[in-house]
Amino acid sequence: MSEAYCRVESGALGPEENFLSLDDILMSHEKLPVRTETALPRLGAFFLERSAGADSDNAVPPGSKIELPLWLAKGLFDNKRRILSVELPKIYQEGWRTVFSADANVVDLHKMGPHFYGFGSQLLHFDSPENADISQSLLQTFIGRFRRIMDSSQNAYNEDTSALVARLDEMERGLFQAGQKGLNDFQCWEKGQASQITASNLVQNYKKRKFTDMED
Repeated sequence: MSEAYCRVESGALGPEENFLSLDDILMSHEKLPVRTETALPRLGAFFLERSAGADSDNAVPPGSKIELPLWLAKGLFDNKRRILSVELPKIYQEGWRTVFSADANVVDLHKMGPHFYGFGSQLLHFDSPENADISQSLLQTFIGRFRRIMDSSQNAYNEDTSALVARLDEMERGLFQAGQKGLNDFQCWEKGQASQITASNLVQNYKKRKFTDMED
C-alpha cells in the first residue's frame, strides 16, 4: 500500500544534518572548495585535473585546490591531522557579508545557493576564524529578509508570486508557503468554508457503548 511522502524537517541549522530529510541530503552534496594539506592516496583518478602531478600511487598532492561535497569535507576535516583546510565560498566571505549588511533583500539567495542558511550553518563545523562573523551575518540576513517574506505571503492572495519565490532560499520558501497557507485558511474561515469540528472516533465509540449498556 503506497503512502504519500511526509516531509522530514531539516536539521541543517543544528550541529548535524538530518539524513532523513531530502533538503539536507541535497544540501550535503553541495561542493565546498578545499586545499589538501597532505597527500590523498589513490584519489587522483577522481580529480583528473590534478592527476598529472600525482605520484605513482595516483595520489592528490598536498596544496591541491579541489572541490568536495560538504559531507565528505566534514568527514575528512580534522584539526589534529590537518588533512585539508576549507576555503570559504564567496557568498560567505567578507565582501558578500558587507552586501548583506547593507540590504539583504536585493540578493537572489536561490541563485547564490539554494540552501544558504543550512550550508552556512554547517560551515561553522570547520573552526574558521571568521565563524563569529559568518554566524552573525546569517542571523542578520534572515532577520532583514523575514519581514518582507511574511508580508508578501500575507498580501499576495491569488496573485502570481513566482518571481518573488524564485529569489528565496529553500528555508525561506518554506516560510513563504506557511504564510500563504495561513492566509488561505483564514480566508476560508471568513467565508464560512472552514471544515466543521466533528467528534473523534474515540468519543463516538464511547457513546455507542454507553447507549448499548443503557439498553441492556
